[in-house]
Amino acid sequence: MTDRSILIHARPHDVYPLIADPTRMAEWSPECLRCRWVGSARRAEVGARFRGTSRNGWRRWSTTSTIADARAGELFAWEVTYCGMPVARWEYRLQPEGDDVRLTEAVDDRRGRFLRA
Repeated sequence: MTDRSILIHARPHDVYPLIADPTRMAEWSPECLRCRWVGSARRAEVGARFRGTSRNGWRRWSTTSTIADARAGELFAWEVTYCGMPVARWEYRLQPEGDDVRLTEAVDDRRGRFLRA
């Protein structure tokens, strides 16, 4: 799992709604173009699904994600698939540090040989 973190001068419960809204992901990501809810999902809760459309240079692709963990002020995680095959697990962890919060983004690349190609 690869991770990066930053310290933010805010409270975890103020940051969580921003990271736990997949429809805003394109605002923070250099690859994500947009995300939209799938089926009847309209909010971030365990089991809800969303479709992401991304690009990197000339390559474009769409994936489906399922929210795996959603603990307000603590953790937001989802698992990504492409054509039913596992791609990655993404997590945003929030840890209070005094008056600030440490936001850690972690990704576990789960692509097999076929998707890596």
